[in-house]
Formats: sequence, structure tokens, C-alpha cells
Amino acid sequence: MALFAVATLLAGCATSETLSVAPQAAPDKFAAIVVDASNGRTLYQAYSTAPRYPASLTKMMTLYLTFEAMQQGRVAKTTFIPVSENARSQPPSKLGFKRGEQIELESAIRALATKSANDVAVAVGEYIGGSEEGFARQMTAKARQLGMTSTVFRNASGLPDPQQRTTARDMAVLGMALRKHFPQHYSYFSATDFNFRGKRIRGHNDLLGRVNGVDGIKTGYIRASGFNIVTSVQTDGRKLVIVVMGGDTARKRNAQVEEMIVRYMPLAAGGSVASQLFTPAPAATALAAPLPAPATPGMPIPVDMGETVQQGDAPVPMGELQ
Repeated sequence: MALFAVATLLAGCATSETLSVAPQAAPDKFAAIVVDASNGRTLYQAYSTAPRYPASLTKMMTLYLTFEAMQQGRVAKTTFIPVSENARSQPPSKLGFKRGEQIELESAIRALATKSANDVAVAVGEYIGGSEEGFARQMTAKARQLGMTSTVFRNASGLPDPQQRTTARDMAVLGMALRKHFPQHYSYFSATDFNFRGKRIRGHNDLLGRVNGVDGIKTGYIRASGFNIVTSVQTDGRKLVIVVMGGDTARKRNAQVEEMIVRYMPLAAGGSVASQLFTPAPAATALAAPLPAPATPGMPIPVDMGETVQQGDAPVPMGELQ
């Protein structure tokens, strides 16, 4: 499978207007980027290369490696994944399993994309990677191959870990990579619910089915990150990938995405999903619109899997993942 090549970023159509909902996001958590998915051009960005906690956006990479394992014939949709005691013990969001139970991979994929189940994420990571720690190393290595230069994964779920970091720019890269490399599986990210053991389980992405053109992909939340989302939008042959991180609430985060769709969709070009990715603009020109400055110093960008938490980093509190 051919991997993405990294291309030079055009400066983009920056606007001097301020997004009206931007101040509603926590300034030390907020980050956003709008990318024309047809050519990789950045139409808007703010703090897009500042380190942030991915929360359950992590499961996008968990699913990327799952789809890759399917493509390589190492697993199939009918493969049964054992749910270990470690997986069972994960905090919500979760499906909940009894000791010794298994889950078919097809259901596991739906549970990750829609319910964002932490117990399922750990089970899949242990099965494909041999251990969750080994799987996390594979996730980080794949991130580097895709051009996600500032992302480190420590687990398969996105549950709090002070060393698990990413950026809005890297999450846009991953969102584009999922559609480009696995179009046959992309519909999983469009589902608003799924059935499991006779029960209908609803998802967390309220933009799906409500906002015209939105066809995926993933939400996430822990207290340390705020409300995150990666959104794919297609209308009239134009395609955007929008990432908003650090929203105070899911509603405010969604309102910002909707405003970005209205503002930047007319600037998008037509065509297929970009075959090349983009590099971030220099820090001095990163802001396309004036936004509140971070209230606290940004987190240090992780370099490799051996990185340790720097002195002064606050502990990451536990919180519900969406």
C-alpha cells in the first residue's frame, strides 16, 4: 500500500475575520484546522501544530491499523477478538463484557467508530499488536509514516495519558489518510448507531444526519482535552476536513464546525481526495484569524517514544471518553 507523501503547504485563503464561536473554546486546549481535502490546502488554522490530547480521536488510528491488518489478511471481519481482563476493566465509554467473552471484529469496528468503546479498543489493540503497549508503538510508527510528525500514542483508546499527544494538523492528516487508503471501510465513520446483541447503540457525532454534507468521522472527549472532533464534509464535489479541539461543550464545538463549513466550503476546489498531504505553516503565520492567546504555556511537542513528562506538566484527570 502506498503511503502519503508530504508536500509543501500553500499559504491558503486566510481570512482576517474572527470566527464568532472561537472564544467559547478553552484557549489552552483550543486548536482548529480546515483543509481542502481535494488538494491538501489549508484554508484556516489556529494553534494547529500546538500539542493537544487526542482523547478518543485516538481510535481513528486504532481503526487504521485494524483496516490495514484486514487488508494484509491477518484478520477478517469474522475474526473473534478475546476480551481480556485488562480490556474489561477499562472505564466508560464501553460495551461491557463478562469474563471470557469475545467480540467479532465486524462488531468491534462498529463499536469503535460509533460508540467509541474503550474496552473494545484495548481488546483489538492486544489482539493485533500482541499487547496494548506494542500496539501503541505500532500506532506511533504508522503516524510517522503518514506524516503525523507531532503525535505519540501510548494506548489504543485515548484514555488519559500525559504522554499521549497530537495536533489538529496531525488529526487532519489521519482523517484524510483513512478515506484515501480505506474507502471501502469509510462508511463505518458515517454510522449514527449500530446493533449489538439485540440492542441499538447510538453514537456521539450529532453532526451526522443533521448537517448537510457531513459524512464522518470521529469525536473525542476527556477533561484534559475538551471536546474534540474530526469532520469530513462533501457537497457539490467539494470536500473539507475540519478539526476542532478543546471545545467547552459538544454543542459549542459543533457550532464552530458548522460555521467553518459555511465559510470555507465555497473556497474549496473540486476533485478526489488529495493524494498528498501538507506541512504546517510557520508558527508566525499559523493564525488565519485573531483568537485568544493560550492562558498557559503550550505542552512540549513529543519527539519519540522515549519521551518523559517534563517537570511542570499537570497530571491528566480521568474523564468520560466520547
